[in-house]
Amino acid sequence: MDDRTHFVPKHRGRNVLPCHGLFNRLLRLAGRRPPKPCIRDVRLNCERTHLELLTDVLNLRNAVEDRLNDTTRRALDNREEVYISVLVPGGYEFTCAVLAILALGAAVVPITVVLPVQEAAYFINKSRAAAVLVSSSATDLGRSLQHQISSTTNPHFQHIPILERLFAATTLAPLDITLSSDQYLDDNQPGVVIFTSGTTGPPKGSVMRRAYTFDGALAVAEHYHLSEADSILHVLPVHHATGIGIMFFPFLISGALIEFRSGGFDEAWLWERWREGAKEETKRMTFFSGVPTIYMRMRRHYQRVLSRLEEGVRREYVEGARQFRACLCGTSALPRPINEFWTELMQKRILQRYGATEFGAVFKVVMGDDEVPDGSVGERVPGIELKLSDSDEGELLVKSPWMFSKYLGDSEATARAHNEDGFYKTGDIVRKEGKYYFIVGRASLDIIKSGGYKISALDVEREVLSLPYISEVMVVGVADEEFGQRVAALVSLQKEELTDQWRESHSRNDFLLTLEALRQDLRSRLAGYKMPTLLRVMEGELPKTGTGKVMKKALGPAMFPPTYHSSPVVQIWRRDGRSEVRARL
Repeated sequence: MDDRTHFVPKHRGRNVLPCHGLFNRLLRLAGRRPPKPCIRDVRLNCERTHLELLTDVLNLRNAVEDRLNDTTRRALDNREEVYISVLVPGGYEFTCAVLAILALGAAVVPITVVLPVQEAAYFINKSRAAAVLVSSSATDLGRSLQHQISSTTNPHFQHIPILERLFAATTLAPLDITLSSDQYLDDNQPGVVIFTSGTTGPPKGSVMRRAYTFDGALAVAEHYHLSEADSILHVLPVHHATGIGIMFFPFLISGALIEFRSGGFDEAWLWERWREGAKEETKRMTFFSGVPTIYMRMRRHYQRVLSRLEEGVRREYVEGARQFRACLCGTSALPRPINEFWTELMQKRILQRYGATEFGAVFKVVMGDDEVPDGSVGERVPGIELKLSDSDEGELLVKSPWMFSKYLGDSEATARAHNEDGFYKTGDIVRKEGKYYFIVGRASLDIIKSGGYKISALDVEREVLSLPYISEVMVVGVADEEFGQRVAALVSLQKEELTDQWRESHSRNDFLLTLEALRQDLRSRLAGYKMPTLLRVMEGELPKTGTGKVMKKALGPAMFPPTYHSSPVVQIWRRDGRSEVRARL
C-alpha cells in the first residue's frame, strides 16, 4: 500500500486519457508529423487523423461521463466492472464510441444495429449495460431501447447519441492531451464483450480482457507486419471477433488507415473500390478480410460481368485485386474452387484464418509461405499451448494468454468450457500433419457416424464444391435406423453452368440435379461410404449468420426433418443402387 498513488489526488481531467498501452500508443501517433488519416468512413464521407480522433474521443467520453448516474460514476472511480453498449455499424462513430468507453475505464459491448428491440434488449440486459451509445443510423432503436429497459430492468438506463459530440470545431494540439499519472488500467479487467454467434447454442457474452485491445492486437499486428503504410478496407460486422479483434484494434495501434464501409454487402461497389485503389495511390489498399460468402459473390460478379468487358477495362479490375499485400478469409474454410479462382486472379493465396471468439487466433498462415498445404489453417501461433485429444487428430484444446476471462453472468458455462487441466474445449476436431493443422469440423455438427465410419462433413463439402455446377453446399448427418446417420447434402447450383447438355445428364423427373448424377460425379473424388445418400436442392443462397456461417444447427433439421422419407423434395439413395426421385422441386 506504499504506492505513491495512494497518497496523492487522482489525476483526472477533461483532456486526460487513462494510462494504458492503447491510449499511450494513440497519443504518440497523434504527435507524428505530418499527420495522416487513420479512419476513413465511406458512409459519413469523412477522413480523420489521430489527433482529430482523440479530440472527438475525449469530447464523447466527457459527455457520456456527465450523463451517467452517481452509482455508475463511483463504480468507474473504484475501477469496478462497468459495461456500456454501442449500437453502431463499423465507421467513425463506432471508433469514437469504443475508445470513449475504454477511456472511461468501462468495457465495450458492441451490438448490431439490425436487431429488433426485444433481441437488442436481451444483449443489453445480459451485459447489465449502464447505457447504450447510439449511431445516427440507429437513433430510433436507441430511443425504443431506453423506453423498454428504463421501464423494466434499469430505471437509469439511457441512450446517448454519438454523432452530435464529434467533429469538434477546434482540434486539440498534441500537448493539450495528457496521460494520467495514476496506476495503469488493469489489463485483467473486462475490455470488450463479444456475443458468440449462437450457431451451436444460445449467444453467450464472451468477456475479453482489457489486454485484448492492445497486447492481443499487437500480436496480430506483428504477425502481419502492419505499419503506418498499411490500409485495410473494412466491410465486416464490428460486433464479432474478426471485425473488432483482427480488423480494428491491430490496424488502429499500427497507425494504419482503416476504411469503413458499413451496411449491406455490395459486390459491384467493392469491385469498383478495388479498381479505384489500383488507379489512385491515395486510395490504395494493402489488406482486405472477408468470409467465403464475400469471395463467392465477388467471383460470381467477375464471371458474369467483369470478364466480359473490353480487355483494357477488365485488366483494371484484375489489378485492383492484385493491389493487396494480403487478403484474409475466416469464419469457415474457403471452398477449393473459390480459392483456386482467387489464387490465379490475384497471383497469391488468400490467407485462411482459424480462431474463435473465446480464444482468438491460434493458427496463422505465415505471409509468403508457399509450402502451406491446401486446406491448412497454418502453424501454431507462438506462445499458445495446444493439445489434440487423440494424438494427431482429435478435439482441439487451447491455453492462450489472449483467451476470454468468462462468459458474462454464467460461471457454470465458463467452468464447463474447460477440461480438468484448464484447457478450453473448442469442440473442433483438428488434424495435425507435420507442423501444419487442418480443421476436420465441429465435433457436434461436422462428424458424421455412418455405417461404422467417421466421416468429416467438411471433407465431403470440399469435394462437392469442387464440382463446377455447385454454388454452395451444406453436409450434415441425419439420423437413420440402418446407417446410424446418413450423409445429407443441401446444395445450391451455379446457374451459368446449367447448360442443355448438362441438363441431359444431370436432370430427371423435373429435378434439376439428381442424387444419382451427383454421386456419379463424385465417384473419383470420394470413397463410397462418404457419398451423400440424401440430397436436397435449394434456390438461392443458403441461409447464414451475420458472420457468413451457414446455420447448420438450425438448417439441418429444417431441410432434413425426421419425416424426410415422405418429403417430395428430398432424394434418397437406397442400398440397391437406386435413388428415389418422387416429385418436382
